[in-house]
Amino acid sequence: MSHNLSQKAKTARARNLFAAALALACAFGTVTLVAAQVTPPPTPDTIAVPAGNSPYLVGHAFGSQGYTCLPTSTGGTAWNPTARPEATLFADFFRHPFQIITHFQSINENPKPDVTVPRSGNVTWQSSLDSSRVWMVKKNGIDPSSDIASCPNTGSIQCLLLQSVGNKKGPTGGNLLAKTTFIQRLNTRGGAVPTTACAVGQTELVPYTADYFFFRADKE
Repeated sequence: MSHNLSQKAKTARARNLFAAALALACAFGTVTLVAAQVTPPPTPDTIAVPAGNSPYLVGHAFGSQGYTCLPTSTGGTAWNPTARPEATLFADFFRHPFQIITHFQSINENPKPDVTVPRSGNVTWQSSLDSSRVWMVKKNGIDPSSDIASCPNTGSIQCLLLQSVGNKKGPTGGNLLAKTTFIQRLNTRGGAVPTTACAVGQTELVPYTADYFFFRADKE
């Protein structure tokens, strides 16, 4: 009896490992497929990616922008317009969303030369597949307008051009994001600074969605 149970346990474990390996293979296959089909929409020159960089990945983000209420110089209070992001990015896998990246703020562990790492950290994107990371800073931004097809939702957070200030491979050498040079944040919806009155120290999470387009240098 015990021998049969042991054999069944081994068989179940082997099936689980096979399923996990198959899922991982499908995940990487999904990312490869997505990369082959990435075509960002036209954008204003203000947030256009410099020549010599090409899109290779897109993620559809669902998350929040976190705001904190601070005192003002006049004795009042106001929401700090600098938000702390938290989001999960998905790719479409046979019409089903598949998580590929998490977005948050963290200390830049591998800054580029001459980059000063702020104690508050940099906005970060980390691959859910191989744990590679990229840290970014805002280079330019535009306010959404109904006249801009790639950033049409008036009243939402800005659409942005972000530039890498640090990249790092995953612990096993994964490099999905390790060569990312620029990111465009487009099609933003929600996430804007609260307009309500607030008390010092109060925080508020404002939900948002956006499309993030990842670029890398052509020579890479």
